[in-house]
Amino acid sequence: MGAGRVGAAGVSGRIPGAAAFRGRLRRLAFVLLVVPLVLVAGGGSASAHAVLKGTDPADGSVLRTAPKAVTLTFSESVGLLDDSVRVLDPGNRRVHTGKQEHADGRSDTARVTLPDLAQGTYIVAWRVVSADSHPVSGALTFSVGKPSATTAVLPSDEAQDAASVMLYDIGRYVAYGGLALLLGVTAFVTVTGVGPARGLLVGGWWTLLAATLALLLLRGPYERGSGPATALDLSVLRETATSRPGLALLARVVMLGVAAAVAGRAGLLPSRTESRTDGEGRAADGHLGGGGAALGGRLRFAIVGLLSLALALTWAVAEHAAAGIQVPLAMTSAVLHLLAMAVWLGGLTALLTGLHRAPEELPAPAVARFSRLAFIAVAVLVATGAYQSWRGLGSLGALTSTPYGRLLTAKLVAVVLLLTAAAYSRRWTARLAVPTAGTAGTAVPERVRETVGAVGARTETASMEAVPVGGDAGDVPTDAGPGPAPTDGDQAPYRRALRRSVLAEITIGVVVLVITTLLTGTQPGRAATEAAASTAAADQPLGSTTMVPFDMGATGGHGKVQIELTPGRVGENQVQAVVYGPDGGIATVPELRLSFTFKDRNIGPLDAKLTDRGGYWAADSLTLPLPGLWTMRTTVRTTDIDQVTVSRTVRIGQPDRT
Repeated sequence: MGAGRVGAAGVSGRIPGAAAFRGRLRRLAFVLLVVPLVLVAGGGSASAHAVLKGTDPADGSVLRTAPKAVTLTFSESVGLLDDSVRVLDPGNRRVHTGKQEHADGRSDTARVTLPDLAQGTYIVAWRVVSADSHPVSGALTFSVGKPSATTAVLPSDEAQDAASVMLYDIGRYVAYGGLALLLGVTAFVTVTGVGPARGLLVGGWWTLLAATLALLLLRGPYERGSGPATALDLSVLRETATSRPGLALLARVVMLGVAAAVAGRAGLLPSRTESRTDGEGRAADGHLGGGGAALGGRLRFAIVGLLSLALALTWAVAEHAAAGIQVPLAMTSAVLHLLAMAVWLGGLTALLTGLHRAPEELPAPAVARFSRLAFIAVAVLVATGAYQSWRGLGSLGALTSTPYGRLLTAKLVAVVLLLTAAAYSRRWTARLAVPTAGTAGTAVPERVRETVGAVGARTETASMEAVPVGGDAGDVPTDAGPGPAPTDGDQAPYRRALRRSVLAEITIGVVVLVITTLLTGTQPGRAATEAAASTAAADQPLGSTTMVPFDMGATGGHGKVQIELTPGRVGENQVQAVVYGPDGGIATVPELRLSFTFKDRNIGPLDAKLTDRGGYWAADSLTLPLPGLWTMRTTVRTTDIDQVTVSRTVRIGQPDRT
């Protein structure tokens, strides 16, 4: 830029009205920070991805003999806490179980062995951590012998401490913001060569480090559903440090330490006293952003890329991408999505800061270079976002039928607004990068350094070596002659318009970031559909019990037959029948027959072929081919000549497809 422009901007490097701008910036920062935190805090408790598919014993079952173990089977891998499965007896006393483990080495199960249990009803309370790092909990009951009264309280399926959940969600949002600021500003410096305010990089680093340490402390209370006071419990911290989410957080801290160690060496951390940039957007000492002996461009790019990739991976290995279908592709998409978000939002923050500084500190070529980078980031965001939406939803119906789908719809609307603001930004960038009306074809004189006098003595002269605004030095035609440079006033309207559109992008981007934070804590639509199907299957009766009274008219010729049909669904069923006499005790009869007829389809009668098992009658394989109302005919013979047949209607349910 010309020498006259430096003088017009003033030695301070700030445009007039800087104090008013800083006041507006503080108010804006307050709104962009506090409002999202309120939204995150009010987002409710997190839903988990893992779905309980089956239990042994089954929930609500009545067992003739005590089980040897309790086994839970989930839809995905789960992590076990030190107290994942608890068994309570009818008196609400803890049953001393064996060591909890994965059944048969399968990571999608949890099992504890049981001692000899007395008769009565028992409660099993469980809490595990799903593969996407969210805790899931629930409870079930089973009875030995016969159900009994119990003083134990059935735990809630979503036993969470509200304070721990709120603080953990806030920590995740702040971590996203810190990552965006750190990686985005770094990318901005690397691509444009413009050294931003030192506070942006340092602030992003400290923000991400503080949020990561807070998440590491809060991880234990969040997983266990306990209060924040347990965050400093050493046993809880040890268990957190060995879990997959905890290891990911520790790795993030290490990566931040490495980033701080190499930042100065790579020439990415500006010095406290920032040097003014020249017309190419480089610091006066020739380094990108000043500070230290900068490494070569390719090595710097490799270091930035590797550290950025490592940081993004600490999210991908402990979020939704780590569970479900197509895990390798999903993790790749998640990393690219996160990096693109950080480059865009963090870079926009650096751009907005530069736009409020003196014009020569953010030349048009630098803006154009970042605009191209932002366009690539937007394309990556759209592509990866579309894939993640399909993977998380599973079906279009989940857009309106699940909380995940409704949040995703809100995010899509916000993204459309964000893309609209980005289109305006590119429009103003294009206008800023070309000479204004009346100066078309003119060139902007560039300040170059020339060695004058003794060796080592350097001075600057305002050379008339022409560089068109919006192009690089290599774009200068050989026959370009000198001409008057556009004044600050020529491009001021474009800069103001660009500031407004970039500010709109950042504002909407913060909203998108909030919704993204809420999405990471919400059960995906695909998993919610699986959970609903599993719940519906669990709600189906595990069997039916029918009491069939009979009376032959003779003295002592009456009683009742208790018939249990398991599972009471289409397909193969088992039948158990017990005959009770007039006194209510178990009676022995010479014959008991059972048949089933489906009149609507002219099916039957199908003989159950009961056999005497010594005290009760049973059939191990009765196949009922259709759901609906069946007529069950029970024939009881008490003597050689006395028998009676009684009919009852029973409902046969849909087959269990889980």
